Amino acid sequence: MHIHILGICGTFMGGVAALAREAGHRVTGCDAGVYPPMSDQLRALGIDLIEGYDAGQLALAPDVWVVGNVVSRARQPDGSPKYPLMEAILDQGLRYTSGPQWLAENVLQGRHVLAVAGTHGKTTTTSMLAWILEHAGLQPGFLVGGVPLNFGVSARLGNTARPRAPFVIEADEYDTAFFDKRSKFIHYRPRTAILNNLEFDHADIFDDLAAIERQFHHLVRTIPSTGRIVVNGLEESLARVLHQGCWSEVRSFGAAVSDFRAEGEPNRFEVLEQGHRVTQVQWEVAGVHNQLNALAAIAAAQHVGVTPAAAAAALREFRNVRRRLEVRGVAGGVTVYDDFAHHPTAIRTTIDGLRRQVGAQRILAVFEPRSNTMKLGTMKAQLPWSLEQADLAFCHAGGLGWDPAEALRPMGDRARVAQTVPELVEQVKAVARPGDHVLCMSNGGFGGIHAKLLQALGALA
Repeated sequence: MHIHILGICGTFMGGVAALAREAGHRVTGCDAGVYPPMSDQLRALGIDLIEGYDAGQLALAPDVWVVGNVVSRARQPDGSPKYPLMEAILDQGLRYTSGPQWLAENVLQGRHVLAVAGTHGKTTTTSMLAWILEHAGLQPGFLVGGVPLNFGVSARLGNTARPRAPFVIEADEYDTAFFDKRSKFIHYRPRTAILNNLEFDHADIFDDLAAIERQFHHLVRTIPSTGRIVVNGLEESLARVLHQGCWSEVRSFGAAVSDFRAEGEPNRFEVLEQGHRVTQVQWEVAGVHNQLNALAAIAAAQHVGVTPAAAAAALREFRNVRRRLEVRGVAGGVTVYDDFAHHPTAIRTTIDGLRRQVGAQRILAVFEPRSNTMKLGTMKAQLPWSLEQADLAFCHAGGLGWDPAEALRPMGDRARVAQTVPELVEQVKAVARPGDHVLCMSNGGFGGIHAKLLQALGALA
């Protein structure tokens, strides 16, 4: 089968492309501003990439067009279509489908799907769970919205010969496509599901938290009675989701009264199952949020026969994911990190994790409100709270329709705002000193700020 993927460089669609190629299909694709790291990974797999969405691509004549949710019916200011290829596909009545639908029909069918859902921590927890199953010899397939360092790739088919072979997938609540407004995870039909946490996000497509809770309950409706739901016992929103109806086994984690809970610091803790100590996790990963992620992964892995002790042994070798408190370099005695945090809660938990690592040393938080929700200013009032453990905060304000300086006013002189990345670099350079930790947070490339900071700080040495 020849498939052509529209929006192929996104982490999810790029993963679909890699799985299709591994399965023996011919894969081509297009995107606007074909960009790494996914473009590099795809080209290494022999996948041809086309820049843009021109209708001339109809000449490729694939068996099916797989449409990413970046594609829409939007129009340019002059009235011309933003995605002429999609308009041509519709005009000619050609066969098209969404990425999640194609994945469900061609990869996930017949597999034991383990899905990881939640506002935060999906990528890390999916990577943990996949690694636990790999370490246990189950050779799982997986699709992760990032690159797990233990594997070096974002997706693979795994051992498909095993009956109900496990497949671990990051289960996103964002919508499927312009023609299918259900959350992506509705397509996956998991047998094991982690509901990690649930807050309001994606203000561009959801009106309120209740609307997201409804989508999570649609996911719950697809899980069989022999399935397992692993749920964060600290989250009232998830309790409301399950209260709408639940037909599967439930295992809770995190709360004082849970099936799985932790005792000890995040880097070394006992795991208790129903009050009994079953194993200990000792690893290099920081943060209470990752301690909770580990409990969720342990509980989910148990459902496919991996004991908590075996899971803990795997986690001792877990190397996390690129762009999760990833050290990009040290210059002038200053350490520069990269992290994907893009929601106030994620920003707060990331800074907390770094604070636990570095103690009283200064943390300079550098961030850009880049997600659709943050660009709308929906959560701007939470920014001072999210940054309160940082010594200084630097915000990239370019392209926003609201005033971050006003939002950050409660932080006083601890907060700085810049309109451009070069200006932001100069602000950090002016105050950074040896021993500082500069934490860059964005769900995009952030204008290559990491390399620019290292170069500027190196010039001070």
